[in-house]
Amino acid sequence: MFDDLRSVSNAEDTLFPPKITLQIKGNLFALDQPWIMGIINSTPDSFYEGSRINGEKKEVLLKAETMIAQGAHILDIGGYSSRPGADFVSEETELKRLISVITDIKERFSGILVSIDTFRHRVAKEAVAAGADLVNDISGGNLDPKMHETVGNMGIPYICMHMKGEPRNMQAFTDYEHLEKELLYFFSEKIRNCYKAGIKDVIVDLGLGFSKNLEQNYRLIRNLAYFKTLQLPILVGLSRKSMIYKLLKSSPEEALNGTTALHMAALMNGANILRVHDVKEANETLKIYKQLYI
Repeated sequence: MFDDLRSVSNAEDTLFPPKITLQIKGNLFALDQPWIMGIINSTPDSFYEGSRINGEKKEVLLKAETMIAQGAHILDIGGYSSRPGADFVSEETELKRLISVITDIKERFSGILVSIDTFRHRVAKEAVAAGADLVNDISGGNLDPKMHETVGNMGIPYICMHMKGEPRNMQAFTDYEHLEKELLYFFSEKIRNCYKAGIKDVIVDLGLGFSKNLEQNYRLIRNLAYFKTLQLPILVGLSRKSMIYKLLKSSPEEALNGTTALHMAALMNGANILRVHDVKEANETLKIYKQLYI
């Protein structure tokens, strides 16, 4: 159904030798070119209004169908806003927002990969039971000590993001002696813990906008290749974030042009997955990148 999600046996080593693979529920996929992850937020307070849905089945399916048609390889479903200063949400509320959305999408579009955006092991477990294929944890396991073990037992890929603190206070923790070295150490420790817990496939997310100031965010994009030494896929999530609209003195609604510019920079510096609000525009950026460099 999706040409870019090819099995390893059919993949060609065109972009990221040695071959980067993900094992997902008995199927092996090759990241032989970058993927696009579309954001769907089943929340009332995510920072970009255009990403929000109210959970009604018709709206959910229309959003998913549009993103798939525009070129999304993965849909990332979240039920807890992680914007700076976000309010606390109970596990029950988070589950209520998520499970029917995942179920509806997987029943209609069985071929699309779905990731669950949560830092709670119980939510991750129930979401995977409902059909989710990957776990996307903004805390890298720091906010729930049972997360790594749970993901390892489920045998699915894990997206490990760097953040200090939690969404409500993370911007109070932006002091680093050496930004890249500290993040590399963080990931080295987390990857070791993930492997011990039985997680076979780890995807790295530098956590742009999470416990980083504006200058640090751009520094990480510029030095993205530094983290290729981990020999793991790198996910970049910068879509419409404050690092763009604060620099341009605009708003999330006006940040698409800046997002597109930074997506090209991220691809050129080695990003394997782009997490985006605007799939069509990201896919166009990817096509131009491939025409130039592949």
